Amino acid sequence: MEIIADLQIHSRYSRATSKDISIENLEKYARIKGLDLLGTGDFQHPLWKKEIDEKLIEDENGILRTETGFPFLWQTEVSLIYSQDGKRRAVHLLVFSPNRETSEKIIKYLSTKGRVDYDGRPIFNINSRDFVKELKTINDEIEIIPAHCMTPWFGLFGSKSGFNSIEECFKDQADKIHAIESGMSADPEMLWRLKEVASGKINIVSFSDAHSFWPWRIGREATIFEFSENKISYSSIIKAIRTGKGLKATIETPPEYGKYHWDGHRFCKFSSDPKKTKQLKGICPVCGKSLTIGVESRLEEISYKEKGFKPENSKEFYKILPLHELISLFYKIPLGGKISWEKYNLLIKEFGNEFNILLKASKEELIKKIDIKFADLIIKNRKGKIKVIPGYDGEYGKAVLEEEQSKLSF
Repeated sequence: MEIIADLQIHSRYSRATSKDISIENLEKYARIKGLDLLGTGDFQHPLWKKEIDEKLIEDENGILRTETGFPFLWQTEVSLIYSQDGKRRAVHLLVFSPNRETSEKIIKYLSTKGRVDYDGRPIFNINSRDFVKELKTINDEIEIIPAHCMTPWFGLFGSKSGFNSIEECFKDQADKIHAIESGMSADPEMLWRLKEVASGKINIVSFSDAHSFWPWRIGREATIFEFSENKISYSSIIKAIRTGKGLKATIETPPEYGKYHWDGHRFCKFSSDPKKTKQLKGICPVCGKSLTIGVESRLEEISYKEKGFKPENSKEFYKILPLHELISLFYKIPLGGKISWEKYNLLIKEFGNEFNILLKASKEELIKKIDIKFADLIIKNRKGKIKVIPGYDGEYGKAVLEEEQSKLSF
């Protein structure tokens, strides 16, 4: 059995999220997207936990299900902000729980460390090493994964407050970390260069970190699992994450599309690649202050292998933009506008869900239903061949068509 999972979701109680996020909307758009499993998001928040308890029923495999049977997995994200080795550290960690009983123990533990009701992604002054040790004391089946591991402000390897290695961050608990989440500004090909990944000790997963349920957010990054048994269980998901057996592939946005791929200052409207940043000695030529160093430059600082290295245990990955993005790009119309939705809904009606269109439908099948040039764009997207002007300092990257590319210099 093959499933596509997005296990980094937020509720409407997290900062900067859609106030219309609900279990019903998450299920509806997950099905439209082609997702087979979602994280609950924010399970420690009392109001969202109440909604989970009222609307989801836990089965014998630790999976929560709606009335119609759509599956969710206990998941939250926490922000740890603390001082270590004389430096401010800030790391976002995904937490997966095997069942309701364990989730309630996690909530109880977190409640002793600070408030859990003010934000769906709460902040705690706990170092990463102690956090892992204490959660593992509750239940060894709890899984902890560094989220968007390369982003500057809250990534494990971030340029602003991160670490140079997993061991430096988690110390004697480093062996309890089995995977890192790529985030939008990095992809597996980049992360293969890190020592822990290159050695085969750490696997790579990818999830959306969605702050809304719209299909250009939910599932924009996801992980494809493959199991021999015909059921979804918490244990099979965690076994795949820990061992790599059952991890088939990841779905990634082009890393240039992420908000922190290049270096720059968004308010100065200036960005630069690593080579240019070195020439500038890391200083913004507009305001004279230090640039926010993005993922590509940071990778050059801490990489263990040269560009192009591929580990023996590496998994396949797809580098694709969401379908709404392609519609907006091709027809030059607003992303979530009425015409965009009309075109999107017609495609979903014909092909069942978005991932069928983006990953599975042949060009011959596509051109029976849509413009041949748009079909070409979908296939080009599937091959990771769409050019993207890199994002920087909190600004998303921008995809461009071939005729626009010839006018640009990179």
